[in-house]
Amino acid sequence: MSYDIVPETQQAYYEFLMREFLPQVQAMGLVMTDAWHTAYGDYPVRLLGFAAPDRETLNDILQGDKWQELEERLKQYVSNLQNQIAPYKEGFQF
Repeated sequence: MSYDIVPETQQAYYEFLMREFLPQVQAMGLVMTDAWHTAYGDYPVRLLGFAAPDRETLNDILQGDKWQELEERLKQYVSNLQNQIAPYKEGFQF
């Protein structure tokens, strides 16, 4: 998941992310694996990585109402939201 934080919503974004988004995503069965911040360059400001136990679980989560609701709420604070699914491998992924 990558995106840019809308500057005027930065404080509300952090509160939503820490108090609601991350705890609820983890309760659904995803484990946060990465959190990156771009300090320089023309790239998304934030990149978050999550892992699921298997593809079926991931599909169920992403198609569920709770995920859709959380993603819509996240869009209130960010722009250029993109999701990418890749098979999980131990270590750095290319």
